[in-house]
Amino acid sequence: MMAAATIAEQHPSAKITLIERNQILGKKVLMTGGGRCNVTTGLSDMDDILRRYPRGRNFLKHAFYEFAPWHVMEWFTAHGVPLKTEPDQRVFPKSDRSDDIVAVFEKIFQKDVVEILFGAVVEKVVKRGQQFILNIQGREPIMADRLLIASGGEVKATGSGYALAASLGHTITPLAPSLNSLIVREAWVKELAGVSFPAARFRLKGAQEHEFTGPFVFTHKGVTGPAVFALSSMAAYETFNPENAAWLLIDLLPDRTEDVLLQQLQEEIAAHPKKTFSNILAQFVPRSVTAVMCQELGIPNEKAGAEISKKDLNKSVSWLNGAPLTVIGRVMGEEFVTAGGVSLKEVDAKTMQSKICPGLFFAGEVLDVDAFTGGFNLQAAWSTGLLAGKNIVA
Repeated sequence: MMAAATIAEQHPSAKITLIERNQILGKKVLMTGGGRCNVTTGLSDMDDILRRYPRGRNFLKHAFYEFAPWHVMEWFTAHGVPLKTEPDQRVFPKSDRSDDIVAVFEKIFQKDVVEILFGAVVEKVVKRGQQFILNIQGREPIMADRLLIASGGEVKATGSGYALAASLGHTITPLAPSLNSLIVREAWVKELAGVSFPAARFRLKGAQEHEFTGPFVFTHKGVTGPAVFALSSMAAYETFNPENAAWLLIDLLPDRTEDVLLQQLQEEIAAHPKKTFSNILAQFVPRSVTAVMCQELGIPNEKAGAEISKKDLNKSVSWLNGAPLTVIGRVMGEEFVTAGGVSLKEVDAKTMQSKICPGLFFAGEVLDVDAFTGGFNLQAAWSTGLLAGKNIVA
């Protein structure tokens, strides 16, 4: 959509056909951010922004300097959509309506007469001379001088962007779902389903070790939330199952070291010796978490703080600074992003044009580019889309 809009606005005489598999425009955009559309990020440090991309960060540099998050915000604002930046640096329309974002493109396409083919499945693409011939299911073939493949995520779909790119000579790197919730073996998480933390430090130890700090929520099966999605993205190519489990340690109080937490607990116990240990702990973490912890460590819930042994106190501190879980799977079917795609070695990062097939361009998720949650995946789509659009008619 961004590529088509860029061409339409800069070269209104160009003939543009947008081939859309769905029956509506921007279906994925409409679904992002819980229907509010997390347009981009409010972060302003480019290095900090690029660190949110476990795959493709170097490739994206040129596109991002060309069309940075602040440029994206200016673009949508100029097109009549006021935006807001929330405390966690996610950017949304002030209306909290994702259809306001899609409406921007609809207006451009109507005004500049971009032809949209809805419910259209490209079965095959052949390059003959300087032209591309697109065979579309149940429709007449389309001839094009330039072709942009900007689909992604449909790993097994007929005529997916990956399959079309491969048919034109491109290498597709291994594909894997990203941004998943994690399933754990321990049953106690069920008792904490719905309990959230604004910040926790995660350490995932599988084939490799990964760390991330951010918000998360306990679920009936495990853990979810931005920090968990980031971890699953970093470990996108690792397989988790009961036979191939990974260790997950959650520091529920990342702003306190074990020594500091131990000292604070000792001070609280000294000040309130008759207070139950679980009540003392409840000043640091939710009461439901203290109940689970005491149960897991075999500490009677009604035991007074003064009666807690040094050993149990140390075990409690270690648990709060590293609650141990065993990851045995991912929650499938919820992912919005696919890791892997068209090899970045075969695409010119300054134009988005194929190095293998002149006239062929790529943008968005079909590339081997993906990011954490927070508006970063859409940002990559806007940036690569605009860059492709500029160069398609260059």
